[in-house]
Amino acid sequence: IVCILLTPALLPAQKQDDSIRMMFIGNSYTHYHQMPEIIKEIAATQKINISYTAFYPGGARLKGHLENQELIQTIKKGGWDYVVIQEQSSAPAMPGVHVAQNVYPAARTLDSLIHIHSKTAKVIFYMTWGHKDGCQVRVDNYPLIKTYEGMQERIKISYLEMTYQNHAWCAPVGMAWQRVRRERPDYILYWPDRSHPSVLGSYLAANVIFTTIYQQPYQTNITKEIPPEQADSIQ
Repeated sequence: IVCILLTPALLPAQKQDDSIRMMFIGNSYTHYHQMPEIIKEIAATQKINISYTAFYPGGARLKGHLENQELIQTIKKGGWDYVVIQEQSSAPAMPGVHVAQNVYPAARTLDSLIHIHSKTAKVIFYMTWGHKDGCQVRVDNYPLIKTYEGMQERIKISYLEMTYQNHAWCAPVGMAWQRVRRERPDYILYWPDRSHPSVLGSYLAANVIFTTIYQQPYQTNITKEIPPEQADSIQ
């Protein structure tokens, strides 16, 4: 999935021994189970050192992040190699006009600000997944997102549009999530609230985001106490 959506990555040989600087801008979907730390641990097994800064207050929206002066000042310090951006879980699933007005502008502003201060940074939009039983936010006269499949399709389209509009990269976590749901329904990807990720869900997200950066086959012994067969399958 990743190779279809992305342009070739740049992980030059000389970068292998250097620290790659990453920033995560998101909310609890990024924060659960310390997902950025899982990425760092996986990268270390491939001899890649990652240092990161994360902004992920619960329920945060991209337009809300723009009001966070600490985040803005951190972006302005520059020197970022990768910035992973994740919108609130239901916002990209809303009707197209709503997304165009309330999601895309904030994504564009963040992308532009990042590139002003880190000209070579790669912005990665972290495509999330549909709620287990359909969108938990009620939207009248919009039945499409009342199912998982419908919500996932809207999220996919919105994230690919954000990626396209900003000449960015996409980490298609939601698409991988959908494949796991289809092929391995016995895998528990959701937290009991039927929205947030389980440990396995966060592990899936971490591997997809790392794959987006690394773009090479790899194996890692980082399993986060997940059964080995499941960890191997996710990798």
